[in-house]
Amino acid sequence: MKKTKTLLALMLVLALAFTALACGGGTTDPSDSKKPDDGGDGKKLHVGILTTSGVDDGSFGQACYEGITAFVEANPGASVNDVKEDDFGRVVQAVADIIADYDVMVMPGFQFSGAGAVADENPEKKFILVDSYPKVSEEGGEVELDNVYAMMFKEDESGFFAGVAAALHTKTNKVAVVNGIAFPSNVNYQYGFMSGVNYANKHYGTSADIIELPAYAGTDTAGANVGGNYVGAFADQARGKVVGEALLAEGVDIMLVAAGDSGNGVFAAVKESAEGNYVIGCDVDQFDDGATGSRNIVLTSALKNMTPIVKDQLQKIYDGTFKGENALLGAAEGGTGYVSEDGRHQLSEDALAKLAEVYELVKNGTIEPASSYNGHAPDNFPGL
Repeated sequence: MKKTKTLLALMLVLALAFTALACGGGTTDPSDSKKPDDGGDGKKLHVGILTTSGVDDGSFGQACYEGITAFVEANPGASVNDVKEDDFGRVVQAVADIIADYDVMVMPGFQFSGAGAVADENPEKKFILVDSYPKVSEEGGEVELDNVYAMMFKEDESGFFAGVAAALHTKTNKVAVVNGIAFPSNVNYQYGFMSGVNYANKHYGTSADIIELPAYAGTDTAGANVGGNYVGAFADQARGKVVGEALLAEGVDIMLVAAGDSGNGVFAAVKESAEGNYVIGCDVDQFDDGATGSRNIVLTSALKNMTPIVKDQLQKIYDGTFKGENALLGAAEGGTGYVSEDGRHQLSEDALAKLAEVYELVKNGTIEPASSYNGHAPDNFPGL
């Protein structure tokens, strides 16, 4: 009986072998050699996302996470795990500590630029940086690495659209922008918003004042005072609410909120204030976050289109077509914009028409709002 079973097993193995050859299974697809060993062959891809504000911050951390989950849902065998490290001084070490567990790491935030050193030491891994370009040392400058897709955005463009919208809708003629920390991306939002208000005042007959509270002025990465209204953190809702309440007390009725999870505190302050006060969401469509009772406090949202870009880069890793790059994305590249979809904003028809007009001027380069990187000032920029 034992010999019979052995013979049957051998015949089954031979039959399967001949079947595989007949179906092409005995040959090697030349394209397989081009696909990465880390899961790009479609069998698996374990993605890690490391944030300082969480993947439920209602802002850029969540936007990146949603890009990952959209990719995972579309690709069997892919998976994701999120890790939070709110100590900015430990983020690079945190990447080094966990990179062995993942095929790809997604890291949203300027604070992750130093993770370029980890990427450089792990060329077999892939990295997606958002809001920063990689550095391999504290002393060195930005570098481009084959295994890193780093995206930065022209937040000044999205901030510009928000500033125009705020100036066109304010009833008190007092508007403001609330930021988290004066990293370049946040300063871009601030300067862009100020540029948009100034543009609307000059070209559309508005008379909005930009309110800045000296107690919350920001200091950028070069040590310069940039003014504005900075919470000083991306994950401090209590302090965010304090800043929001202080601006409301000054008569501000519309504010762009670019502060990560701290911005949820600003939202809370506006929700508790009188009807007629609004926020402009940031990075993602935050209309749902604005619901309170029978009203919604979100006028529109200034966008950085991270979700589809993260998803696209992960798909390229999965398919084996990934290429490292330091990309700067604006309206011309589909990277910036504002929410105009029906039911997701409260912009007037006049504002929608004017925003569509300035969007094209920004897209074709006629308008270049002030930013942290182009040397322009909010009251003196091309197109003003």
